[in-house]
Amino acid sequence: MQSTMTANETDADISENFPLFGKLQDYEHEQIVVCSEPSLGLKAIIAVHDTTLGPALGGVRMWPYNNEQEAIRDVLRLSRGMTYKAAISGLNLGGGKAVIIGDPRKEKNESLFRAFGRYVDSLGGRYITAEDVGINVQNMEWVRMETKYVSGLPKSIGGSGDPSPVTAYGVYQGMKASAKKAYGSDSLEGKRIAIQGAGHVSSHLAKFLSKEDAELFICDIYEDKVNAVAEETGAKVVDPDEIYGLDVDIFSPCALGGVVNDDTMDQFKCDIIAGAANNVLDNEDKHGRMLLDNDILYAPDYVINAGGLINVASELEGYNEERAHKQASKIYDTILDILNYSEDNNTPTFVASNILAEKRIANVGQIHNIYTSDSKFSGHIGELYKNNV
Repeated sequence: MQSTMTANETDADISENFPLFGKLQDYEHEQIVVCSEPSLGLKAIIAVHDTTLGPALGGVRMWPYNNEQEAIRDVLRLSRGMTYKAAISGLNLGGGKAVIIGDPRKEKNESLFRAFGRYVDSLGGRYITAEDVGINVQNMEWVRMETKYVSGLPKSIGGSGDPSPVTAYGVYQGMKASAKKAYGSDSLEGKRIAIQGAGHVSSHLAKFLSKEDAELFICDIYEDKVNAVAEETGAKVVDPDEIYGLDVDIFSPCALGGVVNDDTMDQFKCDIIAGAANNVLDNEDKHGRMLLDNDILYAPDYVINAGGLINVASELEGYNEERAHKQASKIYDTILDILNYSEDNNTPTFVASNILAEKRIANVGQIHNIYTSDSKFSGHIGELYKNNV
């Protein structure tokens, strides 16, 4: 169909100051792909941050963003976090992420996800997608109809299924390590813990904490979800606006990012912030330093929530649930190493974790400078995709 828009009208929609390349350079991204299919309602963005360690693996998130700039900012930050998450977890994977703009409760359909799958396939394995916020395994099956570059598939077809239990287990281990550092014991019995969000990960996390007899408080914007978790775990339901100011030992953000910000900082009455959400710090430099100055121990988000990535990465080699849990349990030691480094060097914990992750990326990058006759992986994560099987 011929467009009725004139050249001047097209130009008027594009600001000469639009900071897209500036943002890519700030976060050191390799690539961003904008995917559009108006007839199906598809508006998606794929961001590939760094492929030094291997193909970029990261989930696709569906969310009703307020505007396109908000979606771009989110996918850039999330994909960058995946690079660091894979590196510090010892995985041979790079960092990527995708977002679909839309309401996951109202706008999902097979055609939309299959269209997204074709865009993923067009990248030829540079990006491998998986499940994230607002997405379930059925959606991943639809994506898989159009591309092999997808993980987090149902167990019935050889995949790893829902990664939420392993993600929650990793958060639980990281929370125990944080308690060990703060209190001298990793027991969470009797600890007052506020959980923000009642999604898949937080519901599993609440079960782990309930079994250890922690005192739980929980909130969510969806009453049916939060009431179900509260009924099963004995958690007390609180208003979402009240969760920040509760007098608790641990605040666990398990919803969207940016919740540690200028407006919430003075409300916190906790010793530890440790949760499953990505990009918890609205401004890493500013708010990471403020937490340190306020003596609030912060478990870096991309480290403590790495269980989900570990789970879907394990699927690329042939999924083994026991192995995935064993790898996720190592988050305990990684968090302790970061917290000790932070204390020894009087530096925010996110800086400590970044240093460790960047060191591995740099070291492996040097190995890749050595010429070989075949650049394909052999016997490493991603082999299935690199060899086009």
